[in-house]
Amino acid sequence: MGKIYYMMGKSSSGKDTLFRDISQRMPGLQTVVPYTTRPVREGERDGVEYFFVDEKRLSEMKKAGKVIELRTYDTVHGPWNYFTADDGQIHLEDQDYLMIGTLESYEKMREYFGVDALVPIYIEVEDGERLSRALARERKQEHPKYQEMCRRFLADSRDFSEENLERLNIKRRFCNADKERCIEEIIEVIDHGKL
Repeated sequence: MGKIYYMMGKSSSGKDTLFRDISQRMPGLQTVVPYTTRPVREGERDGVEYFFVDEKRLSEMKKAGKVIELRTYDTVHGPWNYFTADDGQIHLEDQDYLMIGTLESYEKMREYFGVDALVPIYIEVEDGERLSRALARERKQEHPKYQEMCRRFLADSRDFSEENLERLNIKRRFCNADKERCIEEIIEVIDHGKL
């Protein structure tokens, strides 16, 4: 039976970079492309980082019973939905996967696939460094969304509270102060199949 190694962490903790690097170093791990109704960011491509869909398509997938987990964020630009769908991408009978998401999405995936199928990979970075990274990333956008960046930063404190981490039995943390060391620690966990 396969495993889903589920990477999560607060915004600007480096999850996307770690995810990309680990995926390249471990080509046997399958990935799953999530869905979103938010606008495409500069440099993103449909079907790579996300499947970018509209509200109508999301509604159709919900009616068809294809949505595994769904999160809606009330942003300063209106509601943005992020979700994972049972669309044929996941075959745990014979494959291991590397996925990325939030603590909330991890919990829903665990409910859907079972506790034993998911291995949490929680990424941490000191808050000041995260804020600096977020600001640098936002400044590169053609139309920076600073208010949304601040909203996400503050929401992460609630979403990734110690109580929530404890409730989901997430004990191990991977510090992303040194990217190479963090990658090595995560690969070691994946190689052994558990924390």
